[in-house]
Amino acid sequence: MSKAKIGFISLGCPKNQVDTEIMLRELVEAGYPIVAEDFEADIIIINTCAFIESAKKEAIDNILDIAWLKENRNLKGIIVTGCLAERYREEILESLPEVDALLGVNSIHDIVKCVRAVENKRKVKFTSFKSEDELTLGGDRVVTTENYAYLKIAEGCDNRCTYCAIPSIRGSFRSRKMEDIIAEAKDMEELGIKELVIVAQDTTRYGEDLYGEYKLAELLHRIAKETNIPWLRILYCYPDKITDELVREIAENDKVVKYIDMPIQHINDEVLRRMNRHGGSDVIKDAIKRLREACPEIIIRSTAITGFPGETDEQFEELCEFIGEVKFERFGAFAYSREENTPAYDFENQVEEQVKIDRADMIMQKQMLISADHNQMQLGKILTVLCEGFDAVSEAHFGRSYMDAPEIDGKVYFTSKTRIPEGQFVRVEITDILDYDLIGEALI
Repeated sequence: MSKAKIGFISLGCPKNQVDTEIMLRELVEAGYPIVAEDFEADIIIINTCAFIESAKKEAIDNILDIAWLKENRNLKGIIVTGCLAERYREEILESLPEVDALLGVNSIHDIVKCVRAVENKRKVKFTSFKSEDELTLGGDRVVTTENYAYLKIAEGCDNRCTYCAIPSIRGSFRSRKMEDIIAEAKDMEELGIKELVIVAQDTTRYGEDLYGEYKLAELLHRIAKETNIPWLRILYCYPDKITDELVREIAENDKVVKYIDMPIQHINDEVLRRMNRHGGSDVIKDAIKRLREACPEIIIRSTAITGFPGETDEQFEELCEFIGEVKFERFGAFAYSREENTPAYDFENQVEEQVKIDRADMIMQKQMLISADHNQMQLGKILTVLCEGFDAVSEAHFGRSYMDAPEIDGKVYFTSKTRIPEGQFVRVEITDILDYDLIGEALI
């Protein structure tokens, strides 16, 4: 009997994408064919996010869209995995009868068992929710990205920010063993990966639970030494855990791109205290100062939340002034999302929705000017660009420099006298700017 054809929809963050890739590998090894088009699938797996309201809405919209295929085409089963399944398991089973099975975030290795249950049309929906102690961290993957890959070094979070539901969804912080991570990095090298993007809920905490101290700097050093992958990029760093050792590793290790993602979420000390962010404004400012002094060309990406409960006009203005002073090269502002079962949900002085949105818009207008000024400074410079493809319409190649993380930052579009293969590094002279992107000419 032929096996069901499987389709995948992966939503949310890069950490979720890694889980999707692990499930893909287990299904492929079990002999299930994977199809790219939803209408070709017998069973569709939707790996969901549920971090904030917009992510939940996106997940539910995808489930309902796919349910149409079940009613009007040949789709036989819908499996929901990831954070939405973990956080709202009872509600999904009750309110979305179209869903045939749920897998929690710690149960991704049950995916083959789950698919078989749906194939057999069991009358009772298959559910699998394990404790964090039962989770096998990592696993072989089918890498779905080209030229770069995400490398998840830990699961869960212990920071307990008052606005965040992740600890209740993903559990406590658990580092992967360093040897396992390095072995996976070597696998990525064999696949021809040119850039590893290091991710976790808090990458800077890596190793504390296993080794008694922060080990991110050592991990970066070993990956750089034991593989030939040219670029290593770090995301999701916390200001209070950016050690001098990590700063030195970023500055001195040629394979670590001069880029760091470091969400600050606010700069007012009272707001930070209510958010339960570890370390106040002085810690944030000190981390930025040390990074820029050690590595003047570093790109710092950050984010902030506007309209957190109790945020006054004066506190918001303090955040605006700080953004104008520090001039993050990459920055995003997001309106506070009130999430049930988080401490901040019950805080007094909730800010009106439109005020939250207006404040985020104001900051992003300011940041647009900062980004334009930064791009203007790139004119005439020669940047190393990782070529990611060729656009036949504009007859230009495109790729990323060290200043741009995959999927979240801009691109470099460039012309060339010869066709540049994908995955090749090329030197590009920047000749123009286009919003958040750069335009240039390859130096062949």
